[in-house]
Amino acid sequence: MKGRRPLLLSIMFILVAAARGTAQGPPEVPDTHLEASAKEFVQLLSKGQYERAAKNFDDVMTRVMPPAKLEEVWKKIAEAVGPFQSQRRSRMEKVAKYDVVYVTCDFEKLAVDIKVVFDSKGKITGLFFQRAQLATDYSPPSYAELDSFRESELTIGTAPWTLPATLTLPKDRGPFPCVVLVHGSGPRDRDETVGANKPFKDLAWGLATRGIAVLRYDKRTYAHRAAMAQSARSLTVKEEVIDDVFTAVGAMKQHPAIDPDRIFVLGHSLAGYLAPRMALRDRDGSLIAGYVILAGNTRPTEELLWDQTNYISRLDGSVSEAEAKQLEGLKKRIERVRDPGLSKDVPPGELLGAPASYWLDLQGYRPAALAAELSQPMLILQGERDYQVTMKDFEGWARALSSRDNVVLKSYPKSNHLFIEGEGLSTPAEYQVAGHVAQEVIDDIASWIKGH
Repeated sequence: MKGRRPLLLSIMFILVAAARGTAQGPPEVPDTHLEASAKEFVQLLSKGQYERAAKNFDDVMTRVMPPAKLEEVWKKIAEAVGPFQSQRRSRMEKVAKYDVVYVTCDFEKLAVDIKVVFDSKGKITGLFFQRAQLATDYSPPSYAELDSFRESELTIGTAPWTLPATLTLPKDRGPFPCVVLVHGSGPRDRDETVGANKPFKDLAWGLATRGIAVLRYDKRTYAHRAAMAQSARSLTVKEEVIDDVFTAVGAMKQHPAIDPDRIFVLGHSLAGYLAPRMALRDRDGSLIAGYVILAGNTRPTEELLWDQTNYISRLDGSVSEAEAKQLEGLKKRIERVRDPGLSKDVPPGELLGAPASYWLDLQGYRPAALAAELSQPMLILQGERDYQVTMKDFEGWARALSSRDNVVLKSYPKSNHLFIEGEGLSTPAEYQVAGHVAQEVIDDIASWIKGH
């Protein structure tokens, strides 16, 4: 197919890391050398020189990522996003005792950040592939009145999982109702940046303009990528998402500007899917006053992944040989995920990138059926042009919750997965064009919250 293939879910990409002891040895390698080393490593991969590329691996990476495995990983990336084209730029950051270099590369269908993690000896100790977050200038939506709110930076949680956050407060006198924004799949910043868009920033500024405080924070898998990778073998959605939601809600309970009885959770995509689990954990509603679900799926995650991949493969009217091969491989991995006898020892690469613990935790989870057993208020919104979470899922919520009188459902004919309006079929390329969450969505959320 033509155009860009998105990282539909973070699990489509492969990450490799392992737990390390405290390294001792020579002084830290200079930053400039590490950037050059990372770029040379990527260049070797692009030329198919896997033996040479693996020579700078530390002992653990040498064991878990031998040249043959490295070749397999690289070819899977090419299957997903097309052939490598060029390196664009690199940047570096310090994460605990590790030096992390991001080499942004252009592939045929997508820009990808290749994240190369170095230990203090300059050896490669981790390797990640993720959608590149390309810098764009943010223009405020017309419905945000910049002089009607103020923002402050804060940190929520305790070590080792502290999270940088932004609290947006109306300038009127409080206490205010508050919405905690919770991300979709993958490592996401507090704005939930996707391509050229920042839907969580739109929501925060739009709702604060309407008198509602908003907390947004960097997702744990974004703020602590290396540490999360080290514990990946036992990862579930509890660690990825749910624990931090309750940490954020607890922080807002203590904030003097927030009404502690009117704290709501807004979950987008994956977090919308998980909202009933959050509600079950707070069954009496003593912590969370209600839930806003934006594009939350009711079907299993692996079913969504299959539908998304099929949809994109057929956008140009045909399925190429490479796409057919990818679909066949995806089908086999989905069958493994659904296997009732799935063992925790099955490698993530034989599943859908996430560890077996992740899929075992979600086996049998049916969010709409669970929501029908709960009593907390819910506002469920869906874009009708969304190809990632579709109207099938919206209809699933509607069927299951038809007897509940404190649930409101609404769909928007022109909105995509980010609730940005457009025309015709939604495509991955649409996310590369800057837009804003539709004002109607902002107004509907604000009105619902003010009514509770």
